[in-house]
Amino acid sequence: MKKLLASAIFAFGAYALAGSAQAASCGDVSIAEMNWASAGVAAQVDKIILQNGYGCNVTLVTGDTQPTFTSMDEKGQPDMAPELWVNAVRTALDKAVSEGRLIEAAPLLSDGGVEGWWIPKFLADAHPDIKTVQDALKHPELFPAPEDPSKGAVYDCPAGWNCQISTTNLYKALGADKLGFTLVDTGSAAGLDGSIANAFEKKTGWLGYYWAPTAILGKYDMVRLSFNVPHDKKEWDACTAIQDCANPKVNSYPVSDVYTVVTKSFSEKAGVAMDYVKTRKWDNATVGKVLAWMTDNQGTNEDGAKYFLKTYPDMWTKWVSADVATKVKASL
Repeated sequence: MKKLLASAIFAFGAYALAGSAQAASCGDVSIAEMNWASAGVAAQVDKIILQNGYGCNVTLVTGDTQPTFTSMDEKGQPDMAPELWVNAVRTALDKAVSEGRLIEAAPLLSDGGVEGWWIPKFLADAHPDIKTVQDALKHPELFPAPEDPSKGAVYDCPAGWNCQISTTNLYKALGADKLGFTLVDTGSAAGLDGSIANAFEKKTGWLGYYWAPTAILGKYDMVRLSFNVPHDKKEWDACTAIQDCANPKVNSYPVSDVYTVVTKSFSEKAGVAMDYVKTRKWDNATVGKVLAWMTDNQGTNEDGAKYFLKTYPDMWTKWVSADVATKVKASL
């Protein structure tokens, strides 16, 4: 009996040590919580799974595409960017990957991200001649600027977002200012969203940058306009996505590669948790439903993550082992 008890104690101790070793191998993990909803939810999902399923000690840090990438590349922090729209930093990322500083773990959005300039569907229906951005720019009167209705408005991205660079360059390439338009600084994600909501409430025209997957495009019916040219990757990398490019040309947004990017040091310390990071992905439709739920329920990123984990177990349990899934479910 004493031998049996001793064996049981030893086995329990070995199990505990194994669990501690797994946690130690993962250790401290910093994750960029980008300041747009889909990326924020992804960061919270990763925090819940890595912390409760793999024993990682997770810290979330505020992030933005360009500053987060630069910090990861130059300083090795944060450890992980769950939703990095890599087209914005493709050249520099390829260099960082080839030199062994960063790793593209997996595509987070299985069907990619969609960017472009949009108008409300009610306006597109009323003006079927507007099929392209160039068509829209012929009618500044349909898109009155908030500060000066005598001019048309093109709504820009908030400062710090890489899409502000591409929008500004395309605005310049199209000669929109000479066509009676002004570029409107929306100031923040809330300001950009609010400008769309206000346009639908007042049934006025709106023209500007937006992307999918988002709750806004799930709630408001928008039409993405063509730039009437094919996507030129060389031009995009050399100028369209480069701040203060001297001579930008009209270009089309690509379907964006949206990857989870991690530092080399994270991949080496994360242990089996890295298998999860290399496996998990979701689609735009699912993300859109989660974001719409958050909007309807005034949910935080953490609320959205928990809603996803509770509502879509058939999806996320395929990303992890059965024992990890059990731990995660128990934490919700």
